[in-house]
Amino acid sequence: MATLLLLRHGRTTANADGGLAGRQPVELDETGRNQARAVGERLRVLPLAAVVTSPLVRCRQTLELALPGSTPVVEDGLIECGYGEWEGQPLKKLAKDPLWPVVQQHPSAAVFPQGEAMAAMAARAVAAVRSWDARITAEHGPEAVWLACSHGDVIKAIVADALGVHLDLFQRIVADPASVTAIRYTPIRPFLLRLNDTGGDLAGLVPPARRRRRRTTRTADSDAPVGGGAGAGR
Repeated sequence: MATLLLLRHGRTTANADGGLAGRQPVELDETGRNQARAVGERLRVLPLAAVVTSPLVRCRQTLELALPGSTPVVEDGLIECGYGEWEGQPLKKLAKDPLWPVVQQHPSAAVFPQGEAMAAMAARAVAAVRSWDARITAEHGPEAVWLACSHGDVIKAIVADALGVHLDLFQRIVADPASVTAIRYTPIRPFLLRLNDTGGDLAGLVPPARRRRRRTTRTADSDAPVGGGAGAGR
């Protein structure tokens, strides 16, 4: 299957001020713009088969700076969680809300006032990337690499699904601004290749081209690999 790169948008004015942006049209600050340019230098070595993005302006700005020659496709399934009445509020204030410990310790039960359930956010985000991954694999082959630009909680939920852990554990995962996380889905299971990568060389994420195997009448070796390498099940 193809390789998915999850890119979190760069730092925003809300991130800098300690607020919860949610779906508000906050933009990148100067640090965020610099982060987007820097991650773009790392991404340019990759032959991206497709670039998709959350519809929010901070993700689109990140891609404009990181990959100016690309034409991102908007995917509504990658939009930030709908925090409802929490949007625009300082995190210090929200930390005193009775819902806060639920969000932190039992997020699968969290439903934001006049907003979205975290479980619903996770389900639609995972469905979106898995659908795109299957489509890109079918169109471009299993060596394809593609990128999705989204938000912290969304990326963490996708990673939790890939790791096979309950959503209640997703707060243990970190996705910093402008970080890259890489996942390769296979018919057997997903593999997490990178997590919260903010400075590493990304060239190694391109899978080697698969060679055609000639048919043979020999009996298969009895010591075929059954372990958890990233190529297993591909």
